[in-house]
Amino acid sequence: MNISWSVFVVPLDEPNAQPWLAQSQDTVLKTASVGKLLLLGEVARRMDAGELAADHRVTRDGARFVRDSGLWHTLDQRDLTVTDACRLVGAVSDNLATNVLLDLVGLDSVAAYRDSIAVAPMELLDYVSGEARDLSVPGTPPTLSRASAASLVGYLRRLYDGTVSPRVEEWMSLSTDLSMVASAFLADPLAHNAIDEDAHPLLINKTGTDDGIRADVGIVRGGDRAVGYAAIANWPTDDSAPGLHSVMERMRRIGAEIRDRLAQGSVQ
Repeated sequence: MNISWSVFVVPLDEPNAQPWLAQSQDTVLKTASVGKLLLLGEVARRMDAGELAADHRVTRDGARFVRDSGLWHTLDQRDLTVTDACRLVGAVSDNLATNVLLDLVGLDSVAAYRDSIAVAPMELLDYVSGEARDLSVPGTPPTLSRASAASLVGYLRRLYDGTVSPRVEEWMSLSTDLSMVASAFLADPLAHNAIDEDAHPLLINKTGTDDGIRADVGIVRGGDRAVGYAAIANWPTDDSAPGLHSVMERMRRIGAEIRDRLAQGSVQ
């Protein structure tokens, strides 16, 4: 079965730590919604810098309307605070909220933010579309986002050390998709986001899903350890059912390996 993987798992709390898992970690693959983390990072940066008020209101009127993942397209509420839009992206990867936030800050600013925190080749290439991409149209990006596992863990390192705003950690803690690597930690998908000034959540993550794409990136904490992980799988869309079954099994095994090493207190 032709499945392309990029996997990287490494402790974040120990400088120069050896990876726990590494497979083609520099290979760039499609990551679906994972690239939205760059958008969240830029919005959070503007808030922290005083360039954007957290309670600034944004409207979906006139935005590129898209359904699929998310909740906002089902709600009566037509405008939200910027913070609530970010919460929707973090919790349910809300596509409509993503497009509204992109209208607010622009793709060029997201790209500049990516460069400022040095996480290439991770990138968000486009707005979310409910239509298939017509690659015959000049300038059409081939996918929504792409990255290597190593670049995604690079983003997590910057989140862990504070280069990326802690607001992003809070929004990621709301994620309801714990179906992949995160499934091994048996957290309640709807109530695992306990976060306050003195404690970090056990698990934060962001996933990406599309035909032939599954990706999961996050930080898991156990005791005084913090481990960053990224696992990306791409496979031919004409092999969706068998490919997806195999990918999901492997994702869960990766999570189990992280869980078991954390439980053993391994630092090898």
